[in-house]
Amino acid sequence: MADQRRLTRKRADGATLVIFYLLALLVVPARFTIAFVPITLPPALFVALCLAVLWFAAHLVDHLFMAKGRNAVRTVLAIYVILHLMTYAIATRRYLPADELQVSDSALIRIVAMSALAVFVCDAVRSRDRLSRLLKVMVGCLTFGAFIGLFQFALGLDLASFVTLPGLRAQDNGYSALESRSIFFRPAGTVNHPIEFGLVCVLGVPFAAHFVFQARDRGEPQGRWWLALGLLSLMAILSLSRTAIIGLVVTGVVLGLLFPRKRGLPLLGVGAVFLGGASAVVPGLFGTVTSMFSNIEDDPSFQGRTKDYDGAWLEIAKHPWLGRGFGTFLPSKYTILDNQYLLTMIENGYLGLLALALLFLAGIFAALRARSLSQDESVRGIAVCLVAAMLTGALGAATFDSLSFSVATGLMFLLVGSSGALLRIAKQEAAENREPAPAASEPS
Repeated sequence: MADQRRLTRKRADGATLVIFYLLALLVVPARFTIAFVPITLPPALFVALCLAVLWFAAHLVDHLFMAKGRNAVRTVLAIYVILHLMTYAIATRRYLPADELQVSDSALIRIVAMSALAVFVCDAVRSRDRLSRLLKVMVGCLTFGAFIGLFQFALGLDLASFVTLPGLRAQDNGYSALESRSIFFRPAGTVNHPIEFGLVCVLGVPFAAHFVFQARDRGEPQGRWWLALGLLSLMAILSLSRTAIIGLVVTGVVLGLLFPRKRGLPLLGVGAVFLGGASAVVPGLFGTVTSMFSNIEDDPSFQGRTKDYDGAWLEIAKHPWLGRGFGTFLPSKYTILDNQYLLTMIENGYLGLLALALLFLAGIFAALRARSLSQDESVRGIAVCLVAAMLTGALGAATFDSLSFSVATGLMFLLVGSSGALLRIAKQEAAENREPAPAASEPS
């Protein structure tokens, strides 16, 4: 009996380690960095680097349950890292000012760590239950951040500013946690900026909706998932960000089209009722949101984003194929470009832009392929959520420099890796279903 209990006891696995990363990314305020190292090293980035070492070590042996073999997401991530290394080599071969060289070094570490995180998720999360557990924790952590943002919006009180953690120091990132638009405070939760906050809230919305339906189908309590869905949707709107509003629309369209009709149509109806309720509870909200789009050409923030595009193309023409170096187009030294695709062309060239686009496309392809291979509603539902998240992230990259924000970047790479993991899981389950049942032995 003791041996049986030992065999059935749950063990820590790859999903457990990624959960530690999620806690460091989404619960610890983003302004914190590790105090005793000479470079800017957030706790989440440190955990990602540790996972990179574990991934490499686990691939040297065969008994640690790390998946091996080709995967569409792994292939694209390898291309992405190789192109970044090529850009780094060319950029550092020519003269770079000391400040740009320093940022280029740290940016390379960050992008390698993020790619390693995605590969670790792809290879180490081996079952649908563990992937589902990982995504549930992600939704819970995002809901915690949305709760902090609710206080910021409603009371002008930043609870995250009261947090102190041993071994960490707060870094001034140049942004205010309580920016304003119209008559409202713009919340940032535990992340760096309201735009980033709105995007990460939207990324959690489809998964919260999936877990609502999953709990209903299993006869489990649904209240916590309805709370998460409502709070994440509300804070995405209250972030007063065009990125978040566009992301909610994209998410609603994808879920409405790809979810089964018995789920998609009621969800769109609930969304419409929720939007009306939020407008009624928060006077002036609907007018503020609509004015962000109806008067967009006269909006100073929109004009500020587009006035530098001509200068951006001049920079691209200087180093068109591999760019001037990732992270070297410093906003404090040159200008802020609220378009990740333009910024990528400047820093990584046309080849870098292609690699970034392939990253999103690989995540979408892996999720759709997993959906086509599986008949399990849980796998198919997660696949639809990942498609919505990838499209939201891809469109969000056109509205702000998403790779400059650590939480948005970390979450997107984690979801790309989750698409790869889901494809592995779907292929494995499909192969098991195709195996013929063992023939019954004839009596002697």
